[in-house]
Amino acid sequence: MPLDPERTGPENYAVPRLENMDTASTPQAELPSQYTKNTERHIRVLVADDHQIVLQGLKTVLDREGFEIVGEAADGREAVSRAMELQPDLVVLDIGMPVMTGIEAAAEIRKSVPSAKLILLTVHTENQYILEALRSGIRGYVLKSRAAGELIEAVHEVLRGKIYLSPGISQTVVEAYLQQNTGESNLLTRRELQVLQLVAEGKTTKEVAAALGVSVKTADSHRSNIMHKLNVHSVADLVRYAIRRGLVQP
Repeated sequence: MPLDPERTGPENYAVPRLENMDTASTPQAELPSQYTKNTERHIRVLVADDHQIVLQGLKTVLDREGFEIVGEAADGREAVSRAMELQPDLVVLDIGMPVMTGIEAAAEIRKSVPSAKLILLTVHTENQYILEALRSGIRGYVLKSRAAGELIEAVHEVLRGKIYLSPGISQTVVEAYLQQNTGESNLLTRRELQVLQLVAEGKTTKEVAAALGVSVKTADSHRSNIMHKLNVHSVADLVRYAIRRGLVQP
């Protein structure tokens, strides 16, 4: 069923994928509409996952289908850097990478390489993760438990300009995305989310500053602002919040 971005009723979305949604309003440019399954060899793909076995598995699946693997990355920051360097047509990201999550990396890639299509691999089915991913520019949301059977289908749908969501994703989150709701996901800035992830990974303030290329004073200020906004009073509270947001794995 065609989707009209101006309408948000239940009749205006489909699961597992949103058919024909107009994504031209986003910074992401579309690949030629004549894309077909016979053009895979012309599609350049960057794959990012911090688990080498998973990374190799993804590359094997994509290569077997005829896609050109132009690069790989082991964390979110490297994924952003490699995307800027290689200018791929498609980027496949794991959600739970160190330094910068897949969602954060997607947002950065969306700004620096707007023509790249973005697919996220995740274990999370909670609405907050899906909604945040869609807002960051993700156009394919694939559950890792289904990746072997769904990844290629998701790639084809995303390259055609559609949105792909694994079966079972709640319809309410799709409606929320179409309504452009705001909430807790916008409470922290992107820089604060980066600091929060690094703190939750056990980094000291000095290490956070070095990782982000800022002064220790600035890193400490970000941490204080985060605790104030979240109304928490300890690093343990920050870690618990980061786990709920999917910034780190428990």
